[in-house]
Amino acid sequence: MRKSESITENQPDDREKLIKLLRGRNTPQKVVKRANIVLQAIDGKARSKIAQEIKISRSTVYLWINRYQEEGLQSLKEDKTRPGRIPQVSVDKEKEIVEATLHDKPYNATHWSTREMAKAKKVSRMTVQRIWKKYNLKPHLVRTFKLSNDPHFVEKVEDVVGLYLNPPDKALVLSVDEKSQIQALDRTQPGLPMKPGRCGTMTHDYKRHGTTTLFAALNLLDGKVIGQCMPKHRQQEFLKFLKKIDRETPKDLALHLIVDNYQTHKTENVKKWLAKHPRFHLHFIPTSSSWLNLVERFFSEITTKAIRRGVFTSIQSLEAAIMNFLEKHNENPKVYTWTKDTGTIISKVNNCTEALGTLH
Repeated sequence: MRKSESITENQPDDREKLIKLLRGRNTPQKVVKRANIVLQAIDGKARSKIAQEIKISRSTVYLWINRYQEEGLQSLKEDKTRPGRIPQVSVDKEKEIVEATLHDKPYNATHWSTREMAKAKKVSRMTVQRIWKKYNLKPHLVRTFKLSNDPHFVEKVEDVVGLYLNPPDKALVLSVDEKSQIQALDRTQPGLPMKPGRCGTMTHDYKRHGTTTLFAALNLLDGKVIGQCMPKHRQQEFLKFLKKIDRETPKDLALHLIVDNYQTHKTENVKKWLAKHPRFHLHFIPTSSSWLNLVERFFSEITTKAIRRGVFTSIQSLEAAIMNFLEKHNENPKVYTWTKDTGTIISKVNNCTEALGTLH
């Protein structure tokens, strides 16, 4: 072995530390390999021989021996940081792409795609993608919204949220609504079951077998739901459901029903029935504010778990599935808790209104 190939330990206890790294159960394999190179070099083995035994290139052996001699044992445990990639576009070009994404549209489309923007700004598609990711820009996505124009919006929000956060004594608060036009859909062909590596399938086309309407009243105290399926949702059906609520709730408790502004809730016949049943009190949410009615949470759950992917050959089979889900829900009911106070809601609505006003 040439004299220039021999190395010495940087520290007196390096050999023990190198052996510990070699034998350590949690030592990464790349560190084990580096420690082995240095330990064999300290023992006087030729570098070409080390490369041959470990089955690596001689340049790699030289690299880690030199790194150890220059920077010590710790250098074997860490990878050197590499210089960052040189930006492919200038700051001005990046700003130009961001501004175009936010304020312009392509002449032949409603929004930008990466390819359209790359073509317009003469950069690569991946460059556009990196810039959009950096600034969290997603021109292909859009969210829908609806601001209520109810002149009594604040008063109604205060009334309904007050019932959620501070319900009256000796009373039940029920969130009531109808999920109308639930379709009994039957697929035109049988789907394939789920298997490892493949999701279940169903045909995109279907046969209609009619519709039903689910009337539901969510008890905010215990999470149970009073439900009934009916073919339509006129005042006759609503009155029938009110009578069902009357039968299935304790007679000594007042009932505060949170409902939407559907006209069937306000007819003369409904008002006359309510006058004869003074324990019923209707509280109307603002127009275009279905999010304020907690029973919508239950409707979302039953749609996802029992309706959307179901196959129903008749209205009867659809209604049976709905009532079975409702029965199972009531065996172990989930209590939906309202957390936002009136001030928070009004503040957010005002901020949205102000933001929309700046666009005109």
